[in-house]
Amino acid sequence: MAAPPRPSVIPLIINGQEECPGSTFDVISPYTNQTCWTTASASAQDAIRAVEAAEAAFSSWSQTKPTVRRDILLKAADILESRLEQNAEYMRTEMGADVGASQHFIVPLGIRMLRDIAGRITSICGSVPVVEEEGQSAMIYKEPMGVILGIVPWNAPYVFGVRSAACALAAGNTTILKSSELSPCSYWALARAFHDAGLPAGCLNLVSCRPQDAPEVVNAMIEHPAVRKINFTGSTAVGRKIAGTCGQNLKPCLMELGGKNSAIVCADADIKTAVKGVLGGAYLNSGQICMATDRILVHSSIAPVFIDALKEALTSSSDPTSPPPTLVNVASKARVSKLVKDALEGGAHLIHGSVDQDSAQSNNGVRMAPVLLGGVNENMTAWQEEAFASLAACMIVESDEEAIKIANGSGYGLSAAVFTEDLRKGLAMARKIQSGAVHINSMTIHDEAVLPHGGVKNSGWGRFNASQGLEEFLVTKSVTWMD
Repeated sequence: MAAPPRPSVIPLIINGQEECPGSTFDVISPYTNQTCWTTASASAQDAIRAVEAAEAAFSSWSQTKPTVRRDILLKAADILESRLEQNAEYMRTEMGADVGASQHFIVPLGIRMLRDIAGRITSICGSVPVVEEEGQSAMIYKEPMGVILGIVPWNAPYVFGVRSAACALAAGNTTILKSSELSPCSYWALARAFHDAGLPAGCLNLVSCRPQDAPEVVNAMIEHPAVRKINFTGSTAVGRKIAGTCGQNLKPCLMELGGKNSAIVCADADIKTAVKGVLGGAYLNSGQICMATDRILVHSSIAPVFIDALKEALTSSSDPTSPPPTLVNVASKARVSKLVKDALEGGAHLIHGSVDQDSAQSNNGVRMAPVLLGGVNENMTAWQEEAFASLAACMIVESDEEAIKIANGSGYGLSAAVFTEDLRKGLAMARKIQSGAVHINSMTIHDEAVLPHGGVKNSGWGRFNASQGLEEFLVTKSVTWMD
């Protein structure tokens, strides 16, 4: 199906209709640091109308046969695939991703996830336990919850939008997506694919708003009685606020929050494999991925060889004729530049990169060449706070046990990596690392449809993807009767 032209103003979608209320805001492209398009900004009243539309659609959608829901989601995946290049271009324009990250990684991954979720719909079923009392029987039903609110970030919109909306829809719920103000066009394109696939009006509603209006708009939806669960993907700081509001309203929430992810390079690691995994994990999508490698813990016995190999790989991959990677906005660059400068003032040194990030400007865009720090300590902000940029730091350790202790010392626990030629040791270390995922001999960035995704500690709770992702949006009901 041919892609619709991009509207002059990116609209809201409420009850199947595209709307442009009077208030708007500009989206700034990090490629040029100029406005790329204007987006409709919802009020709290608009958000409530979206919830009411989802509530009205729930009765019918929750009763549709699993095969009907499956076929609509599969058709939406086909439509997204037919529009892949255009959708990837929206993402690049809005948040500065390169072609590799957008067109060959994030958009295709979202499509694969959607097909996987669709294929699981017909497997949703309850159970028939044997109860204690003679002459009595029971059934356990799995039922949709109601209206689900999904609050999604900017950095991988087609993955996060599919995870949030499709899992809820697959389970028979209706939903509202509150899109990021930094990538609203990508979320509009995703929502259009669902509607063009035949999703009934009101089942998926799309709301965007100015950043200053977000607390009022989001709280209005969380507090609405029809909203039964909230899922949020984003920073830990914002997640705390949303979880607090959910708690006050006794609403369950699924939280996929930030990460400060460690890659442990053991004494017996294959240097080539470890270098590839560490650099890919640190700098893919300019490091703007929650699973990105922030911390590199390398055993002292191989540290000189490994760090030299990192330097060589970074130098050989640098192309002085090409602009550096893009960051999402000026504020992000300023924050990361301060992290680097503070670390250097505290005694760290540069393994690769430059302190003068202003030299990494091109065509007024927001750009930052990869930076790798050495000589860091555990008290440095650059070691403790999520960078979400092309920045990583290296620390030398004397043992695997020390590396595990430091990795677990972070308040986060989303993803980790271990590089070793001894699989038995790698599995033993994985058991000790406090993280939602551990990847042996591959990078910390790993998200696919069949693997449950989520964190522990300050990285959140609950899981997206696979059967666990569907279970998050189902209610378990026990029914008994006398025979």
